[in-house]
Amino acid sequence: MQYIKDLACINCGKTFFPDPDKYLCSDCGEKGLLEVEYNYGLISRDWNPRIISENPDPSHWRYLPLLPVNPDSPRPPLRVGGTPLYRNVSLGEELGLEEIWIKDDGLNPTGSLKDRASSLAVVKAGEAGMKIVACSSTGNAASSLAGNAAASGMQAVIFVPRRAPGGKVAQLMIFGAVVISVQGSYSDAYDLSASSIDRWAWYNRNAAINPYLVEGKKTAVLELAEQFNWDLPDWVVLTVGDGCTIAGAGKALRDLQELEFIKKKPRLLGVQASGCSPITRAWKEGKPLEVCEENSLADSIAVGNPRNWQKAIRAVRDNSGAMVNVSDEEILEMMGLLGRKSGVFGEPAGVAGLAGIRRAVREGIIGKKEKVGIIITGNGLKDIDSARKAAGEPYRLAPDLGRMEEVVLKEGLDEL
Repeated sequence: MQYIKDLACINCGKTFFPDPDKYLCSDCGEKGLLEVEYNYGLISRDWNPRIISENPDPSHWRYLPLLPVNPDSPRPPLRVGGTPLYRNVSLGEELGLEEIWIKDDGLNPTGSLKDRASSLAVVKAGEAGMKIVACSSTGNAASSLAGNAAASGMQAVIFVPRRAPGGKVAQLMIFGAVVISVQGSYSDAYDLSASSIDRWAWYNRNAAINPYLVEGKKTAVLELAEQFNWDLPDWVVLTVGDGCTIAGAGKALRDLQELEFIKKKPRLLGVQASGCSPITRAWKEGKPLEVCEENSLADSIAVGNPRNWQKAIRAVRDNSGAMVNVSDEEILEMMGLLGRKSGVFGEPAGVAGLAGIRRAVREGIIGKKEKVGIIITGNGLKDIDSARKAAGEPYRLAPDLGRMEEVVLKEGLDEL
């Protein structure tokens, strides 16, 4: 890791050697989240956009100088990253925008952006000489860890809250994870995972405290910048749960600016569900976070006690951003709208950002002529129950052409 300087505490500033299993500041405890610090001068000497463009590797490992792993460390064979970017005019019109771009990160190997972080976790676990990796999760972090661990010959131990969707739990079981369904909230699952990790000395994949996982998540924005030929849109939009993903976006923008790969930074819009929005409240009020209940069908962002809220708020503020909340009804509406207008199937947490864009346009936060990019963080197949709520039920007919004619007339299919 020749380009890594150290790990720095965001609370007291103390620095530490970047051991693979160093999670928190020794003095500050859980308040002392650590951040990876890079030697940008060395990176600039050896690496630039031209070199990146000539790299045949389409995965997120193409950004290796900005990732905190040893170049020779074994990596999971799953191809993470390289997800597509689409422009969609009709969707933009529905949201009140002239230009919107959709990055579909639900096409990662296990169906979510979280693969970017879990692939880093598996590598760091290997560097630490550990064979068991554990985490708590509402679903996506869990399935991404289970898949990447399975591909690397490691064992995953996963703690999920009672409300975790069945599709996500099924993924975990298929990947061979040991799954603990904690009969309580996400906070309960997190607490049990933390105690178990300490008790049995497993590698900790909990993104809230593991500083290396934000570095994996940031590759979504590094990739977005490259796809835009290093000229990012006016806004980048992300949903917010524990705060790690938008913190990763902020870190990516810092990296890109320090390396002078971009001339201007976009603004960040963070979107939470109205039924679980502790980070939005802390951002608006300028006060420490208050734990709240987890009342949203968008399970991936329903985190009532997010541990990474400080990094999330810093990312929004450092990039002249904003935060908004949206209802479950708005989220379900956007699942259908995104599917009809783009053919992209997003899970509730993945499409909440679209509802946030519409709200931000209506409130004058985002200008109608501004260029917006959104990252859809998870695939809709993760939560079929919510998809059914959003889309409704199919017609159920006997094999009768007369009944079929009724459907054709009702749907206006004879006029197309």
